[in-house]
Amino acid sequence: MIPRPLYSEAVSRALLRSPVTALLGPRQCGKTTLARLIGQEREGHYFDMESPVDRQRLQNPELALGSLSGLVIIDEIQLVPELFGILRVLADRPGQPVRFLVLGSASPHIIKRISETLAGRIEFVDLSGFNLAEISPEERDRLWLRGGFPRSFLAGSEADSLAWREGFIRTFLERDIPQLGITIPATAMRRFWTMLSHLHGQTWNASDLGRSMGLSDKTVRHYLDILTGTYMVRQLQPWHENLKKRQIKSPKIYLRDTGLLHSLLNIPGMGELWAHPRLGASWEGFCLEQVVAALNTQEVYFWATQGGAELDLLFFSGGRRFGVEFKFNEAPKVTKSMQSALTDLSLAHLWVVYPGAVRYAVHEKITMLPLAEIPGLPAEKLK
Repeated sequence: MIPRPLYSEAVSRALLRSPVTALLGPRQCGKTTLARLIGQEREGHYFDMESPVDRQRLQNPELALGSLSGLVIIDEIQLVPELFGILRVLADRPGQPVRFLVLGSASPHIIKRISETLAGRIEFVDLSGFNLAEISPEERDRLWLRGGFPRSFLAGSEADSLAWREGFIRTFLERDIPQLGITIPATAMRRFWTMLSHLHGQTWNASDLGRSMGLSDKTVRHYLDILTGTYMVRQLQPWHENLKKRQIKSPKIYLRDTGLLHSLLNIPGMGELWAHPRLGASWEGFCLEQVVAALNTQEVYFWATQGGAELDLLFFSGGRRFGVEFKFNEAPKVTKSMQSALTDLSLAHLWVVYPGAVRYAVHEKITMLPLAEIPGLPAEKLK
């Protein structure tokens, strides 16, 4: 087991501030393990909404939960959405003696219900798989190849890791999606997900993908929203400036876990990955997720113009703008695109993440940053 103190601290702070804390993330990313550890420290009460026994215990939820004190953990709460209204009533009790920690793996259902019933009473903590700050330096390639899901990353062999990921994909399609009330054939969604893996890191084009699958633009957009809402896909939204240049207005699509990406692309090991045409795109997506995890924010964008200028990642901090580029090159150079992004977006600084080991400045506002130093970005951006 790999300790995850940053997430534990984030949840603990949220529990002090708010009557309800939501721990959100994909299935099997470690939410339950983290919640149980926190529950053990606080002698918490645990309910799993996938368990028939626990559902029976909550037949009368207001009575059952209202009699408890301390910490109450409700896992996979999106399966019982009527509980959100009960939590609002309990959270509003004067001097209420309980804190609620709810876990969920389907953001559209949770966020919609919470926005309607728990506004002002809840704090969100996003959890993903393992990241660079949580592993040793010699395990970076394993994290890239296997992805961050704990059971995939910690598997005893590459074959075991691949088998777990294949099982995860099948279970996700055949059980998890139907549990959300979504009736899409697993074979159709698998085909869409596989086709999406070949477009990893590219701008979304519903028409092209729809024609390839013989489906309407609306249908493929619905499929994309399902995978996004269940944390399988990231839609990186474009940032628009008030410029005379024509700018890209469609999102870029990334599979959030490179282990699942490699499974869908039939890449079983590092040798096959190094020889694959999507190598650079895979590395870009891996680095992007590591930066997002380090910054601890989902407010990130990309920027691109019809003329070819592009910035892989744009984020904001302290009223300033910062950029990140990802270059799978041992000796990347400053490009016209980088210079354009610096000027047009008025960036305070631009980091170029690359696979080398040496950090060095190539411009007063441009730094070549080794992959290993991504966890230090939160402190770096404050300089």
